[in-house]
This record gives sequence, structure tokens and C-alpha cells, in this order.
Amino acid sequence: MTTVEVQTSEKSTDPRALLKELQARFDVFRNFSPLAIGIDKQLFEQMPEVSRKSLRVAMRSHTISTRYLKEMEKGTVRLNLDGTPAGEVTDENRQHAAEQLRERFKKQAEQRKAAEAAARAEERRTEKLNQLTEKFGRKAR
Repeated sequence: MTTVEVQTSEKSTDPRALLKELQARFDVFRNFSPLAIGIDKQLFEQMPEVSRKSLRVAMRSHTISTRYLKEMEKGTVRLNLDGTPAGEVTDENRQHAAEQLRERFKKQAEQRKAAEAAARAEERRTEKLNQLTEKFGRKAR
């Protein structure tokens, strides 16, 4: 194998590297446009060296990203790899994307609140310890 072949086969097994390559090669991935149903078949035609598992993982990572879901939520047309229309984004697709985003933002808000509460509790503990140290530290002198 040549160096180029080794690098290509390594990229095809690493889903993150594969996704970066897809975003570099295709505007629909770079722009997070709604993808055509069955776009994986188009990808295999153009990139036969890619493993199915890596492509599945890369596609999953792409299609659950916040940016892709936002585009799906407001999109009307699905696109092929070359950017040509390939069907419509249905109301059901848009509703699903909106629900996924709502759940994600709700979970992030809950995590943020929990982190803030933990930080406040830690502040109170530190303050209390400092007060106790000050109070009992004087008597020991």
C-alpha cells in the first residue's frame, strides 16, 4: 500500500475524520443541509473504500448535531450530494427535529442549573469553614 492508500483507509475507519472529509468535499455536509433519504448509497458510489460502520457512525454524528437539527427544523427541501433537490422535508421531520432540539436545550438548562446549585453549595461550605476557622482559630492563640 502506498502512503496515500494507508491514509485513506485510516480515514475511512475513523468516523470523525470521515465526517471532516465529507464536510470538506460536499457542500450539503458543510452547510448542514437536510440530506436526501438514502444519501449513504450516493456516498458509497463516490467513496467505495469507506466502511459501512464508519459511515453510519459519521452520518449519525452529523444528523444529531444541533446545527443539522436546526436546519431540518426550518428546511423544506432535502438535497443530494451535488446539491440538487431530492424530496421535501415533511412536517413530521420538522416536528421531530424541533422536539429533539427542545429536549437537548432542556437537558442543557437542567445541567447548568445543577452546576450552579453545586457551585453555590460549595461557596456556602467554604464560607462556613472560613467562619469556623476564624472563630476557633482565635481561641487557640
